[in-house]
Amino acid sequence: DFEDQRLKIDFEGREVFYDWLEADELVHAFCVSVHKSQGSEYPAVVIPILTQHYMMLQRNLLYTAITRAKKLCVLVGARKAIAIAVKNATVSQRWSGLEARLKSL
Repeated sequence: DFEDQRLKIDFEGREVFYDWLEADELVHAFCVSVHKSQGSEYPAVVIPILTQHYMMLQRNLLYTAITRAKKLCVLVGARKAIAIAVKNATVSQRWSGLEARLKSL
């Protein structure tokens, strides 16, 4: 709000006001998939890991996710999901549909 000299930030329905002089306290955050993050590093990484995501519970993906963190890595979810991922060393085949698209040309 330019008239009040304040910023209004909506945190999932909870409005918080900041003075313009406090704007440098705000930091943008992003969500990036494990696949897109390959080759990158971030100061902190939060990894949701749930048994409902059984197709993604693979050792190589968990390793990639964890090693993206420079200083802090937080796993949020179920211990069982971590155990499943660690035990699953098989790499699933990607199904992009590219072959079918090329054949239809």
